[in-house]
Amino acid sequence: MPTISMFYGILIVMIYRDNARHNKSHIHARYQGFKASISIEDGTLLDGELPPRQFRMVQVWMDIHRDELLADWELAVNGEEPFKIDPLK
Repeated sequence: MPTISMFYGILIVMIYRDNARHNKSHIHARYQGFKASISIEDGTLLDGELPPRQFRMVQVWMDIHRDELLADWELAVNGEEPFKIDPLK
């Protein structure tokens, strides 16, 4: 489960071959005790929860890096290491 980015205490991870449960491209965000799965295509919450402020930061970051996230998703689904993505600044 590689960490592809980290900002403001939020870890963004992408799990290898993780397309069976949600059946769509997504990331996992972790902040303190919170965990969430978020759709790459539209930034919607698929599972779990994050505090509203952190959830919005992740959505903004995803908007900025959508193409990179989709490319990383393809790598991860094929069992390959996804690339690191710049944090939200």
